[in-house]
Amino acid sequence: MDNTQSRGFWGVSLCGHEDIRELSRDGSHYSLATGILPSLGARSHQRVHLRRFIISPYDHRYRAWENFLVIFVVYTAWVSPYEFGFLRKPTEPLSIIDNIVNGFFAIDIVLTFFVAYLDKSSYMLIDDRKRIARRYTSTWFAFDVISTIPSELARRISPPPLRSYGLYNMLRLWRLRRVSALFSRLEKNQRYNYFWVRCTKLASVTIFIVHCVGCFYYLLAARYHDPNKTWIGSSMSNFLNKSLWSRYVTTLYWSITTLTTVGYGDLHPVNTREMLFDIFYMLFNLGLTAYLIGNMTNMVVHGTRRTREFRRAILAASRFSMRNQLPARLEDQMLAHLCLKFRTDSEGLQQQKTLDSLPKAIRSSISQYLFYSLADKVYLFQGVSNDVLYQLVWCMEAEYFPPKEDVMLQNEAPMDFYIIVIGAMDMLIDRNGNEQVVKELKSGDICGEIGVIYSRPQFFTVRTKRLTQLLRLNRTTFNKIIQSNVEDGKIIKNNLIQHLKDQNGPIMEDILSEIQGLLAHDINGLELAIKRGDDVLLSGLLRQGLDPNKAGNGERTLLHITASNGNEDCVRLLLDHDANPNSKDSDGNVPLWEAMLGNHQSVVKILVDNGADLSYGDAGQFSCIAAEQNNLNLLKEIDRLGGDVTAPRNDGTTALHLAVSEDNLEMIEFLLDKGSDIDKPDIHGWTPRDLAEQQGHEHIKELFKTRRKTSATPVVGIPPLTHMLDQFSSNRTIRPASERDRTVAARPMRRTKDYFQNSIFGAISVVHSNVERDRRKQCVRVTVSFPETGETARKLVVLPETLRELLEVGLKKFGSLPKKVLNDARAEIDTVEIIRDGDHLIFAGSGGS
Repeated sequence: MDNTQSRGFWGVSLCGHEDIRELSRDGSHYSLATGILPSLGARSHQRVHLRRFIISPYDHRYRAWENFLVIFVVYTAWVSPYEFGFLRKPTEPLSIIDNIVNGFFAIDIVLTFFVAYLDKSSYMLIDDRKRIARRYTSTWFAFDVISTIPSELARRISPPPLRSYGLYNMLRLWRLRRVSALFSRLEKNQRYNYFWVRCTKLASVTIFIVHCVGCFYYLLAARYHDPNKTWIGSSMSNFLNKSLWSRYVTTLYWSITTLTTVGYGDLHPVNTREMLFDIFYMLFNLGLTAYLIGNMTNMVVHGTRRTREFRRAILAASRFSMRNQLPARLEDQMLAHLCLKFRTDSEGLQQQKTLDSLPKAIRSSISQYLFYSLADKVYLFQGVSNDVLYQLVWCMEAEYFPPKEDVMLQNEAPMDFYIIVIGAMDMLIDRNGNEQVVKELKSGDICGEIGVIYSRPQFFTVRTKRLTQLLRLNRTTFNKIIQSNVEDGKIIKNNLIQHLKDQNGPIMEDILSEIQGLLAHDINGLELAIKRGDDVLLSGLLRQGLDPNKAGNGERTLLHITASNGNEDCVRLLLDHDANPNSKDSDGNVPLWEAMLGNHQSVVKILVDNGADLSYGDAGQFSCIAAEQNNLNLLKEIDRLGGDVTAPRNDGTTALHLAVSEDNLEMIEFLLDKGSDIDKPDIHGWTPRDLAEQQGHEHIKELFKTRRKTSATPVVGIPPLTHMLDQFSSNRTIRPASERDRTVAARPMRRTKDYFQNSIFGAISVVHSNVERDRRKQCVRVTVSFPETGETARKLVVLPETLRELLEVGLKKFGSLPKKVLNDARAEIDTVEIIRDGDHLIFAGSGGS
């Protein structure tokens, strides 16, 4: 909906409490008794700012005007049938009063063109003048105008057969719809007894029907050609000359006895026209009586059940408050909440019930559409991954709270936290029995998050200022999501600490100090301080007795994280507090290697000066990573800092294996100079010499011929004994006494900003990737063809480890170097990782020989 043409409506007071409770004391004039609640996820403000000269239909002044017109409606309901039956021409003072009443309703017609209306599909107030006029003219405008035309004018412009004075007056009964709306409001107002309101409505309908029918029946007698041969003329001779009061009472007497089917027989139809009228009237009475009884029974039994339950609940709550002498504020909160609950259940919204009845996928889509954009702007979730934010939004539930209601209390157990959709709340703190307003929360703000995240009693009391819609997230659900996404949990805690630091005032400083104390006993809290590079916070936490060598996830210590981030001050601070510079995580990494990977030379120097040595880590893994990156300088740095560049990693692969695969002759020469064995097999039995032969690196084979074998060739295909002993984590590792203390766990490439790998699903994915990587080192055979060369034959080859080597296979087999590799579906392949055993590959884009 165009925002320039609509305004949100939240102006409500409690259901059935029209003119009793106002949402705020600043002039807000909207009540629940006359309006409805907003839709889920709507974003608007409490006060409605309509266009100039546009009137809100819920303005108390406009409501007073409508109630004032009801008086004239009651007058019209009596006088219109009377004039139709008893008068032949306008008489004073009735004609004057009729025109005055018509004038008031003419004013109401003009006023309606400036009254906003509520769009039933979006629950938004429409204040565009064109749309208001279009809606009014297409609905009730014609009826309102016709019912307002003066009878004298209508008689002059009408044809002679239709110039009856009272006929046009009957059109004014269209105004009775206002009385129906009034009774509907009174039925929901608890100030009035529901039973007597319903009885009054039934009596009013009965009296109106008796009055109308009596006037019609008298008209039949008064307009008959022989007045003595009529129902009233037979018992009252010369009745036209009798007093008006006698004639009117007689007609009412006949009408009521006929309606109630009593019929004393003293008045009865005389001529045929009267008999026909009586027949239809009594048939109508049968239907009317059945309708009234059946409808009232149905409404009392079914339609009023919820209202009666509501009234009983209100009465029980009031008695409970009086019996226990509760403060007036608590009593108001109880009644307000019950009224709001009744309103949401009875007005047809039933939002949560509707959502619960839908499939999970639809509910998820609805929640994301309504709440994702709001949750994405909350400071606590800034920087978290989209999948985590989607999970959080899906678990949120929308709730409404009336004005002046406590959403949470200071020092209560942290069960939920809330995000404000619309409305406003005060955040209060109790100091020696006096409540102090700390902050006003508005749309997009969050409350209760500190207690939930750090599992401590709530710091504040939060109280609504007006009707407020909140998104509630349960603590248990939140913790489950965060525990499954470790990195996102750290981001959320980081956002919370930064938010507390940005707040001013001694209260927030005290809370920040307390939170920092909690962080001192939380390894994740220290990681948070380190990742933010906050050496002041880290120093304070270390002074509180934190063990700097305490390991977190993956046995990574604080020094690992600090070295990876390259923060010199934090590294010095940890080393000054006796952090172990050679601590090793589950991947075999040491802080020195983390600093080298990040190219933090200043941190490398600090660690080396404090006794750091690469030999305490998995040097074989380090060397293989350098070889995979074709980084000779990093390989030399490993050798300089005490790492054995000839050592294998857990699968038997050495840096020389990878250097041969990468065709890096300079690196191969360096490794050979350092004593690498060209005949050392990996777990699958491949030696560097075999790789050079299989991949066709002639210059590498010539280099190997000039080198002497450094050790006897082991049996091909049999992995080393130490690897077999270490294949299960539960087995104790048996190593040769001369071998350095190295871990045997494989170290996957770390992605410092990939939050997915920190989740449970990420861990499963990493295991799958490792299995897939090991599988690829086995013999994978594929069929290749090169149609562009004119050769249609297919050839079976062993899949090499890189795409570049695969293209070189095309040059060797077909005499032309292809530019790209396609699968059977003609989709381009950009990495060998997606190729499976038995696939058919097609070379394309001949690039010459």
